[in-house]
Amino acid sequence: MSRQVDSSIIRLLDGLGLEGDENDFCDFTIADQNSVAESQGITPTTPSNFKPVLGGNVTYVVACVILNERNELLMMQEAKESCAGKWYLPAGRMEKGETIVEAAVREVLEETGLHCKPETLLVVETAGGTWFRFVLTGHVTGGELKTPAKADKESLQAKWISDLQEISLRSNDIIHLIDKVKLYKQRKPGENWHKQILPAPVAHTKDMLRLIIFIKKRSTNRLHVLLSEKSMLHFPTCEINPAKSLHSTLRRFMVEMFGADVAQHRPIGLFNVEADPAADGCCLTLLVVFRPPLEEVPLIGKCVWQELSPEVEKRCIPIASTKNSTIELHVVR
Repeated sequence: MSRQVDSSIIRLLDGLGLEGDENDFCDFTIADQNSVAESQGITPTTPSNFKPVLGGNVTYVVACVILNERNELLMMQEAKESCAGKWYLPAGRMEKGETIVEAAVREVLEETGLHCKPETLLVVETAGGTWFRFVLTGHVTGGELKTPAKADKESLQAKWISDLQEISLRSNDIIHLIDKVKLYKQRKPGENWHKQILPAPVAHTKDMLRLIIFIKKRSTNRLHVLLSEKSMLHFPTCEINPAKSLHSTLRRFMVEMFGADVAQHRPIGLFNVEADPAADGCCLTLLVVFRPPLEEVPLIGKCVWQELSPEVEKRCIPIASTKNSTIELHVVR
């Protein structure tokens, strides 16, 4: 079992998805979450059989942050009546049948006239449990920059911008994303950035949160990962509640496994994202790290700690303690 756990963690770190039996379990469904709420005298607002429907009850947005060799940023001028003339990143809603990467390529082409090749996910943003924005960076491979003469309903024009002060932004919510990509482009060899990771093509019918929870054992100073013992051993996984923020869903799940007095821990970032147009769901694999040692963290759920092999531990320790070693998860609300 230890070898299988090590192998699964390496797959996730490499941006690959988990398939087969490992992909089928859910430890804390919305039905379970509703039962907990009802036991606390709270009336749930989400039906227990909630299923994400793209363009219906969930929205997936892509945004692409592209810098050229002169460190200029690719921007588009909005054509929509509500924000006409303002500037923004090439971005938009995913359509049925698209992968995240295909949606990003399409939006860049429609709004800027340029073909691009996405390289990696850098940020995933969530608002509630029904809005997700997948932020990628990449490089231009061809096409012609859209001029005002080619204005259409997608955009008025596109430009390479060296100074954001020159333009009027539709919203400042993209400043952080731009800064993140600049940091990524300026990274030095040896810096502990995550690999180039694109969404893994694994279909999910629900929106899922898979947890990789690390803790150190004081007596051995070895790193352990939490496994759920429900059915077969697997990484703890829950449904993302559409009526709650992702932080709220995470908190409720941690309480389910560790009790109301769950010890100090923090979410670090995402190992990867799994999504495939065969279904409208997705799975975010989130790294969570405990501060106290294993000996001080009691378990109340059907879970067990598994010691990692020295080889996998060596790879994981820097990731658990270094900024930018995982894909950033930004919970908007």
